[in-house]
Amino acid sequence: MVEMGSEREKNIENNGGLTAIDSIEYRWVFQDEYDSDMDSGDHGTADGDEGSTPRNELELDSDDDDDNAMRKLIRTGPRIDSFDALELPGAQRNDFDDVSAGRKILLAFQTLGVVFGDVGTSPLYTFSVMFSKAPVNGNEDVLGALSLVLYTLILISLVKYVLIVLWANDDGEGGTFALYSLLCRHAKVNLLPNQLASDARVSGFRLKVPSPELERSLKIKERLEASLTLKKLLLMLVLAGTAMVIADGVVTPAMSVMSAVGGLRVGVSGVKQDQVVMISVAFLVILFSVQKYGTSKMGHFVGPALFMWFCSLGGIGVYNLIKYDSSVWKAFNPVHIYYYFKRNSTKAWYSLGGCILCATGSEAMFADLCYFSVRSVQLTFVFLVLPCLLLGYLGQAAYLMENHADTTQAFFSSVPSGVFWPIFLIANVAALIASRAMTNATFSCIKQSTALGCFPRLKIIHTSRKFMGQIYIPVMNWFLLALSLVMVCSISSIYEIGNAYGIAELGVMMMTTILVTIVMLLIWQINIIIVLSFVVILLGLELIFFSSVLWSVGDGSWIILAFAVVLFFIMYIWNYGSKLKYETEVKQKMSMDLLRELGPNLGTIRAPGIGLLYNELAKGIPAIFGHFLTTLPAVHSMIIFVCIKYIPVPVVPQNERFLFRRVCPRGYHIFRCIARYGYKDVRKENQQAFEQLLIESLEKFIRRDAQERSLESDGNDESDSEEEHAFSRVLVAPNGSVYSLGVPLLSDFKDTGKAVVEESISEELKPGPSLESLLSDAEQSFEKELSFLRKAKESGVVYLLGHGNIRARKSSWFIKKLFINYFYAFLRKNCRREIANLSVPHSHLMQVGMTYMV
Repeated sequence: MVEMGSEREKNIENNGGLTAIDSIEYRWVFQDEYDSDMDSGDHGTADGDEGSTPRNELELDSDDDDDNAMRKLIRTGPRIDSFDALELPGAQRNDFDDVSAGRKILLAFQTLGVVFGDVGTSPLYTFSVMFSKAPVNGNEDVLGALSLVLYTLILISLVKYVLIVLWANDDGEGGTFALYSLLCRHAKVNLLPNQLASDARVSGFRLKVPSPELERSLKIKERLEASLTLKKLLLMLVLAGTAMVIADGVVTPAMSVMSAVGGLRVGVSGVKQDQVVMISVAFLVILFSVQKYGTSKMGHFVGPALFMWFCSLGGIGVYNLIKYDSSVWKAFNPVHIYYYFKRNSTKAWYSLGGCILCATGSEAMFADLCYFSVRSVQLTFVFLVLPCLLLGYLGQAAYLMENHADTTQAFFSSVPSGVFWPIFLIANVAALIASRAMTNATFSCIKQSTALGCFPRLKIIHTSRKFMGQIYIPVMNWFLLALSLVMVCSISSIYEIGNAYGIAELGVMMMTTILVTIVMLLIWQINIIIVLSFVVILLGLELIFFSSVLWSVGDGSWIILAFAVVLFFIMYIWNYGSKLKYETEVKQKMSMDLLRELGPNLGTIRAPGIGLLYNELAKGIPAIFGHFLTTLPAVHSMIIFVCIKYIPVPVVPQNERFLFRRVCPRGYHIFRCIARYGYKDVRKENQQAFEQLLIESLEKFIRRDAQERSLESDGNDESDSEEEHAFSRVLVAPNGSVYSLGVPLLSDFKDTGKAVVEESISEELKPGPSLESLLSDAEQSFEKELSFLRKAKESGVVYLLGHGNIRARKSSWFIKKLFINYFYAFLRKNCRREIANLSVPHSHLMQVGMTYMV
């Protein structure tokens, strides 16, 4: 029986590997899957006889790989199963989808303090860094540099990020890993093989059904899923982009604070660079110390402060335009860029590393998107941020047209003397706020990468009860502070820090461009001409900028590049080790035949109580369970395998959190529970709340399972053995919603039952047991199992933790031994454990270790 069930699951997975998801009235499937469905519908049976698979069992999870053969996409009639048919009112959408116009204006104002701090402070240092590499020799140089800045700001910040990239968000989440999560939902490109068919039924997936007219997206999807090399390359691009974001979180505070404090040398002639460095160090310590208070607690202050900064920036620009030289408006003519390169040649190319600094903070706009809506960010940038930035740069250029020697502190030199100190104060506050914005983006990126298995688990503190995205990571906070202090003290020149800044920014910009291009092809399915224009123009522009900053990498900016490389290897080794560990656990999982041979007592004593065995396997019985059976003198009367699983969606609604299934025949009292979370979900359940929610969900599963059993029976007792029901085919959510895997829902059963009754009357078959007696037997069976569950709950719940470690075999390559036995082992030993979020007392913990050779 068990072998037949296993074979059926293999057939199911092979047939339903690339099923298209979620069409309200109809569904899109591939031709071979539809043919399989129709064949199953013609001669389907209940227990997997000879290649017959009931149509609605196609969602069972199996351990086999998907069949990537060529298939034709066709449209079928409506499919009735739980995930497609049920409306889930608890499904969470973007918090900012349905807001009033007044609320949007308020959100737009609040975005100033969170999203635009970094890009708003770029006028402090852009011209200074540019002219340090290409000194001003005439007004044409000022106009050429200004033209470069204006068009860089328009093309990268406005066109690329505000008008295009912001729309590539993952249900309101932005950043490199949000793009990767979006791609993982639409194509099976995740290297960790823990995906289940049921994951795609979470309401947060909401996939766009591929259009039959655009077969390009289907071909790209199949190519990505079939090629392991492309999957690894995609992951490496994502990890490289993430490493650059974290490196950006180091250099942004150093650059912003140093530039703002450097204004002292303009206001007070006796101030030296060493004093600027010491004051910057003090500001950085204060900045990272208040980071734990979160965005919501600081938002009432930073919004008005940034508003004052942008107004001051625009006001100073208008003043300088009127007082000095209004002819700088000619810089909007791009021909001045040509003249600039013609006059300065190689020096002009060097200055591109300073020019890109005007667009710093563009990636932070995308990464910090989780705090606000796309519309609020766009409105604020177009109608306030961009005009003030343009006026600020135009005003500085107007001043420099008559003061060629003041390029070392171009911004503060252009400030009118009467308002210098107020502007200096506002500039320093804005610099601190800009640093916080990038630090918040770094925290969000780390949380996303941790949830998707690409970063060691760290302690994450949620600083707001209202908004899930506002987090604080203590370890990374102090780590970023230490590295920022090292950079400020070792590289005291803002010109060298500016080059490091350009490396970090351009690295993540290029990764974002590539990922958004894939999103355009695979998900948006837009015209290929538009896609090519996007990638050729913007990626080509960023590569030119990147070549400039790399040429000056020996000036000290190599530190940030080395830091990004170290981060990349940490994330890659963690992902590589986690993948090897999971694959090994899948290969060494226990056989169902072995459990059947052991019998309901599992070859040992079943002590009263519930054992929650935590493991990472989403399918199968973990080998660590066999280790428990051979190590412990007794096991609990009820065993629940709990798998905490992150899926590539921002949020999993609470009523879709748990999925249950029987692992063995009913007498064994062994269940599987998959607790699903999105990468944005807050995991703050305490031990008692988690246990209560899990037990309530299990009770509803048992109740529904009993109902399905009674309805499945046709009165032939000889065919209704307990072994035939070895595998439950029902998934139940905490709200009582039932996800049928093998038998119809109650609504579907009515029509079937009616047909059976009519046939019985017409053929005058001899009557079997009445429906009332069947329901009575089912009720008794249900009450008995429910009583068993309650008694086990009263006896106590114990958390069984299996610590699976991996070691490289002696015959393995030296590099593999180094990565697994030392680097990965060190990371795993020092990272935070999954169970830490539940705060389980030590008296309720039982731990067993096991080592796998890989």
